[in-house]
Amino acid sequence: MSLDRIFDIAGSGMSAQSIRLNATASNIANADSAASSTDSVYRARKPIFAAIEQQAMQQVFKSDNNQEASKGVQVKGIVESDAALDMRYQPDHPLADEQGYVMYPNVNVVEEMADMLSASRSFQTNVDVMDAAKTMMQRILTLGQ
Repeated sequence: MSLDRIFDIAGSGMSAQSIRLNATASNIANADSAASSTDSVYRARKPIFAAIEQQAMQQVFKSDNNQEASKGVQVKGIVESDAALDMRYQPDHPLADEQGYVMYPNVNVVEEMADMLSASRSFQTNVDVMDAAKTMMQRILTLGQ
C-alpha cells in the first residue's frame, strides 16, 4: 500500500468520526427537550458506518475469512433509535398530556459521553496516523541526500 493511500483512509476515518461527534453533540443538546406527543419528541440518532471496498487490492490482501481489503470508511446513514421514550409524570408541566405525562427523548447522556470520548480518540488516532505517514514521506525524500 502506498503512503498516499494512507491519507485517504485516515481522512475518511476522520470524516466519519466528525459525523459521529456531531450526532452525539446533537443527542446531548436535545437530551432534556420535552414534548407532548410521541411524534414530536426528539429521538437519539446514531450514524451507521461501512467499509469502502477497494477492488484493485482484493487479490493481494485477502484475509482468511475472504473479506476484501478496505480503502476507508463511509457513513451509510444516520438512524433514529427505536428505544423506549422517557415518560415522566409531571402534571403541572405545560406540555403534559391528559394523563399528566411528558415525553422526553430516549437519550442516555452517560452513553453519549462515552461515544463522544470514543469518537474523539478515534479522530485523534487518525490524526496520529496521518502525522506518522507525513513523517515517513519526509524521511523518504531525505534518503537521496
